Amino acid sequence: MLSELLDLALAANAIDPTVSGASQFAQRYGFRDKPLRVRFRLLDPRRRLLPTATDQDLTVTHDTFAQLDPDVARIFIAENEINFLAFPKLADSLVLFGTGYGFDMLAQADWLRTRSIHYRGDIDTHGFAILDQLRAHLGHAQSFPMDRATLLAHRPQWGKEPQPVLRDLTRLDPRERALFVDLRDQRLGQKIRLEQERIGFSWVERALVEFQQGGPQALALPTFVSGS
Repeated sequence: MLSELLDLALAANAIDPTVSGASQFAQRYGFRDKPLRVRFRLLDPRRRLLPTATDQDLTVTHDTFAQLDPDVARIFIAENEINFLAFPKLADSLVLFGTGYGFDMLAQADWLRTRSIHYRGDIDTHGFAILDQLRAHLGHAQSFPMDRATLLAHRPQWGKEPQPVLRDLTRLDPRERALFVDLRDQRLGQKIRLEQERIGFSWVERALVEFQQGGPQALALPTFVSGS
């Protein structure tokens, strides 16, 4: 209703005709939109942005996040809020609360390109599709833990993916791509899905220990081979 009224009441030069719909209402009529926000937790007690001994669970605008450049070496991205809140302590690290598809909130944070990035999504076709999209912005991002061994070790926790991704994904490494194709083509079962919150906590802790013990190698940037 407001769109119809504004289209009639405003001068043509006050309307952006290239955009429409409820999601682009503010842009069409020149209103200021609410800022994108980034939520993150510092996982290293030695790396604090606030002078408190409490959990450093912070939410800032994307502009502020772009200028933070915190003193950490590793960035983890968790899609599930429980995983985000329960993420274990880890030296020189922080965890971001992801938002599924779309990484506009991170686009201006150039300092992310100098950090080791680890994405923790569901082991299903959409989880790999989000990883593929993340690598369009941060090509050196690694998956964690989204591998065949994790999937097979948690067979009793498998669920069903309602609408699997059927298109090809070109930014996965060879192992990720092989697992994605098996899931997409239902070679392991019908519409297999392992949600990250169903992965055993001790399994995640062991994977993080490998990061702590890996030294410089744990921060190495992988090389990805595009699929056809």
